[in-house]
Amino acid sequence: MTIATIQQQLLAAVDEADSDVAQIRTALKQAGAQLEKMFMDQAPIRELVNGRATFVDALLQSLWRRHFNTPLDIALVAVGGYGRGELHPASDIDLLILLGETDDEEIAIALSSFITLLWDIGLHVGQSVRTLQECREEAAKDITVATNLMEARFLCGNSKLVDQMLQQTGPQNMWPSDLFFKAKWQEQQQRHLKYDDTAHSLEPNVKEGPGGLRDMQMIGWVAKRHFCVPSLSGLVEHQFLTRSEYESLKKEEAHLWWVRFALHITTSRAEDRLLFDYQRTLATLFGYDDDDVELGVEKFMRRYYLAVTELQRLNEMLLQYFQETILLKNRLQPPCIINNRFQTRNGFLEVRDKQLFSQRPIIMLELFLLMTQDSSIKGVRASTIRLIREHLHLIDTRLRTNPKAKQLFLQILKQQQGVFHALRRMNRYGILAAYIPDFANIVGRMQYDLFHVYTVDTHTLFVIRNLRRFTVAKYHDEFPLCSDVIATIPKQQLLVLAALFHDIAKGRGGDHSQLGEAVAYQFCREHGLQEKDSRLVAWLVRTHLLMSMTAQRKDIEDPLVIQEFAGKMQTPERLDYLYLLTVADMRATNPKRWNSWKASLLGQLYSSTHLALTTDIDTHTRHSRQIARNKQLAMQQLQQHYDENDISAHWISMSDNYFLQNSVDGIVWQTSLLFDHAAQTSPQLHIITNDSHGGSEILVIDRDRDNLFAMTTGLLDQLGLNIVHARIETAGNGISINSFVVLEEDGSAVAGDERKDEVKQRLLQRLQESAPLTVNSAEFRSRESRHFDVETRIRFSPDESGQKIIMRILTADCPGLLAKIGLAFSKCDIRLCGAKVATIGADVDNSFFITDSNNQPLSDNRQRLLQESVLQQIQPQESVGSSQ
Repeated sequence: MTIATIQQQLLAAVDEADSDVAQIRTALKQAGAQLEKMFMDQAPIRELVNGRATFVDALLQSLWRRHFNTPLDIALVAVGGYGRGELHPASDIDLLILLGETDDEEIAIALSSFITLLWDIGLHVGQSVRTLQECREEAAKDITVATNLMEARFLCGNSKLVDQMLQQTGPQNMWPSDLFFKAKWQEQQQRHLKYDDTAHSLEPNVKEGPGGLRDMQMIGWVAKRHFCVPSLSGLVEHQFLTRSEYESLKKEEAHLWWVRFALHITTSRAEDRLLFDYQRTLATLFGYDDDDVELGVEKFMRRYYLAVTELQRLNEMLLQYFQETILLKNRLQPPCIINNRFQTRNGFLEVRDKQLFSQRPIIMLELFLLMTQDSSIKGVRASTIRLIREHLHLIDTRLRTNPKAKQLFLQILKQQQGVFHALRRMNRYGILAAYIPDFANIVGRMQYDLFHVYTVDTHTLFVIRNLRRFTVAKYHDEFPLCSDVIATIPKQQLLVLAALFHDIAKGRGGDHSQLGEAVAYQFCREHGLQEKDSRLVAWLVRTHLLMSMTAQRKDIEDPLVIQEFAGKMQTPERLDYLYLLTVADMRATNPKRWNSWKASLLGQLYSSTHLALTTDIDTHTRHSRQIARNKQLAMQQLQQHYDENDISAHWISMSDNYFLQNSVDGIVWQTSLLFDHAAQTSPQLHIITNDSHGGSEILVIDRDRDNLFAMTTGLLDQLGLNIVHARIETAGNGISINSFVVLEEDGSAVAGDERKDEVKQRLLQRLQESAPLTVNSAEFRSRESRHFDVETRIRFSPDESGQKIIMRILTADCPGLLAKIGLAFSKCDIRLCGAKVATIGADVDNSFFITDSNNQPLSDNRQRLLQESVLQQIQPQESVGSSQ
């Protein structure tokens, strides 16, 4: 099957169908199916994309002649992507109906009938009807219109109209090439910002994202506007691209065409986003299989990321050339000499001798050092970028073992400014992967989950960016503790090295932290770092997940937890380094999931551990003294209004952590509420914005009863509030104090009187209802999370004190989860003392601190029964794993 055959069969069917719309529609579907078969048979992608435009041309011309069988002052014009002769399976067919100056009723009637027919037969048409004057006016006002018309291609009718339109909207009459380039460059920058200025996001847009097809189209538009060349190949003739660069560009563009074509076939619509919904399907379609180390979908996405990275490199280089030629009109300022090897022109760095890199490739590293030392340097000249690309192969074992190269690389990391920007540019040009071969393994490497939203190399660079941001005075208020701590760090380059290597071993199988530790240590020693410093960097790589896991999964108000963590830190210096690395790492993993609550957890863990490491008093003794002091001071205030014995009766069932975690004022206030509640039958509810928690605390005081936790958590979930922490205390008079720290869906605290009133009224209404609790058992998961299979695992273990059992549940995130677990607790007569909630990508990792109704740890049999009940609530049809 060929495009010519498809076209012949389509036109024959259209002729046979005559005016039968259904038959024409069927013939068009058959043509599409034949094109899809050619795709599956791996026909060249350009033949397919250009071929669809070709047979659509023939179809439109045939139908046009039926409606306009006499010469009229009108033309049918292909514009946009269709004007370039590029049509993917579900792409819109952009048409311009170009009218002369006459207003002809006959034309209007025929035109209406023609457009209606196109929609009736199933073509997705984007049409505009304009006169020559309207084209001039709209193009002058809107560069998007001007760009669209610039790609106009005559199909039928009066060709002279098209020639006039192209002449009247050309650069000699509007949008001269310098203004056109400025506008399109700004347009690209704004478009990139919509995608976090990275091509390496989890669900990239093949067309609009950085490094995507639109970037290549932008280069083509500028080339056509300024050089009057019909295609990118003309840039080779004008010596803006070498032949090898042009071939590389077309190769990677073709790969994106393959992906986009497959997306349209898979979704049966003009879908340009590589969503989770389609990634696995496309990976299979392209022949990528799972293996022991890497999923097929990760291989498929890595190939995509490598393609857009190369296109980004070429895009940057060409834009730099365009800036010099179009904006500066090759009138460059005299060079500003930096040293014998480098100079700047118009603020852009360049080599003084084109043979420099071939003679001394080590100088490529010096280029990036200079950029960190001089903030006035705007970038690298395109000619020098090309030289780097051409000499990248010279960064070999001989260069990597050169002491001067090692010294240059470490100097880059030691600079006070520009470190992140230099490393990002080194990664974009391929320098990092060449200088650190292990880094090549993580370039473009994705992790198929919802936790990591960037490729490993992009995430790594964002960690470094976050670390460097702590040192900038104007950002001090963002993370004041981090900014204060990093100011005391004597060797900040060690932090940068730890960040650079913390994920270096991902994709190699095994524990990436342990494997990365060895890689980092070897690199540090080979680069002349002292043994102590090398060990510190290696330790940071090995333990870079420890602090985040401790803060999110353990009870950091427990003295024994702090004591254990302090033992692993050993010194305040190590704690400082790990705290900074942890905050930077968590923020760079998924910025949308970072919130003030996580910041407060890490800050609390850091402060408690720092105190444990810098005082002679052990953590347990210090906490015991704090508890005693809080009780004493609270009692002194409460005795002014209440009897001491009654106060003690209220406190008799309270845990030590209650008196540790609450301030004296908080204890006084809550105890007063307990006395007030004794004379009431309805629950009390209070919402407090707690800056130390980084969220809002919802305090529910009510009689201790079944399902109180489940009812509260269920309604909070329905209100769109995320529970990140819960603690339950029962006073001596049978009154329960349930404390929940919650965040809105955007990670902020509950704000505004209207919102607070809504939460309070809905909760109070629900808690006073006598109707039995029901939780919607229908499983609803977000679009993204449905594509990840999360095995439910339940694990039981004693806490550090041995007085409680920690039930840890790892399962898929879904609405109402805590309420369902609360129902299971109620059915099994379990006393819940506290909970820690952590959402990691598509799954949750929740820890519940529980006892039986007699405040004793659960027996093995009770654990088994509870496990079965929890499983029945959250996943009725699934088996579950358990370990003790």
